[in-house]
Amino acid sequence: MSEKVKPGYKQTDVGVIPEEWEKMRLADLAEVTSSKRIFENDYVPFGIPFYRGKEISLLIEGQPIDDAFYITEEKFAEIKNRFGAPIRGDILITAVGTLGNVFIVNTDAPFYFKDGNLIWLRNIRRTDPTFLGIQLRRARTTILNGAIGSSQKALTIVVLKDLEIALPPAPEQRAIAEALSDVDALIGVLDQLIAKKRDLKQAAMQQLLTGQTRLPGFHGEWEVVKADDIGRFRGGSGFPTKCQGATTGEYPFFKVSDMNNAGNETDMVTANNYISEALRKQLGAIAFPAESIIFAKVGAAVFLERKKILRKASCLDNNMAAFVLDANRAYYRFIHYVLLNTNLGKLVSTTALPSLSGSVLSAIEMRLPPIPEQIAIAEVLSDMGVELTALEQRRDKTRAIKQGMMQELLTGRTRLV
Repeated sequence: MSEKVKPGYKQTDVGVIPEEWEKMRLADLAEVTSSKRIFENDYVPFGIPFYRGKEISLLIEGQPIDDAFYITEEKFAEIKNRFGAPIRGDILITAVGTLGNVFIVNTDAPFYFKDGNLIWLRNIRRTDPTFLGIQLRRARTTILNGAIGSSQKALTIVVLKDLEIALPPAPEQRAIAEALSDVDALIGVLDQLIAKKRDLKQAAMQQLLTGQTRLPGFHGEWEVVKADDIGRFRGGSGFPTKCQGATTGEYPFFKVSDMNNAGNETDMVTANNYISEALRKQLGAIAFPAESIIFAKVGAAVFLERKKILRKASCLDNNMAAFVLDANRAYYRFIHYVLLNTNLGKLVSTTALPSLSGSVLSAIEMRLPPIPEQIAIAEVLSDMGVELTALEQRRDKTRAIKQGMMQELLTGRTRLV
């Protein structure tokens, strides 16, 4: 039984939309084409930028392009005169590699792009380019479902021409585009602020953890120690499959994958497996104390450089290790920041399976202030981390709000005019 359509709306192939909205094929809204072919012998060191899908994806993400190709101004003028070139308001869609990324040309600076890597929408009519770009991003799943090929998928002009777009009247298009663009602008500001705060925190870590910058009230020399002067590294234990799966128990039994769990960004709070004290004794598993710093010690996960702090006494599987500290010598959160600033991947053994040995880890040198200064430094860096996390949460919440707005506005459920 079909869902009843409320008055003022109609059922279409693109869903329920307001009666005054139209359903249009993309080919009816723009010329769907591509560029003319450029050969490698046309590349020059400097000139007019020549973008592939990779560079367009960087443009979409607001990232700098360090390795662009170029063609001569003469070659560009020849192509432009014969076939045209992208102008402000045109739309490019990545068609090979990372598929379906949408880039609205927002510059008057000349550039060209690689044939086959990008689909080019030009001579856009009956629709605002910004609104069309928003609809195309929303339809990305549908677009990807139309990709062809087996080993490497690709989008084609033929398939994209038949993509159906829900089209409100021009004033409503502009209102929707402006509302969503305002949210995008806010997200962009938050992204920039987050990047700035990350850089500031990284710089603060570098200065404070080495003693190059001292906090007010602290003086005196720092001592240089080796890791085994302030604690010991110990590996985890085997965890048979038959013993896994319990969701309650006295000890969390952490595996490398648990470091990805929500809530485990810094402190290990949730585990996918728990064991009892009796089972721990049966397995001979070590119960590492709270405030131990844990990390992957075997396999490719070593190079992810994830270091976390145990919130409570826990067990680890044999792909992980813990740094158990002497609390009289070192404050665990200070040492956690030191390890975050230490590239363990450079210490792996040169064997077929990457691994970290206890002897190499124990020889890591650290500069260590007295405990009160360690605590003060850790608190400053923690406060910076809290501020950064709050900004990231605000950014993520704004993105979620935008998704809800898109669903409402681009289907006509909520009207702005």
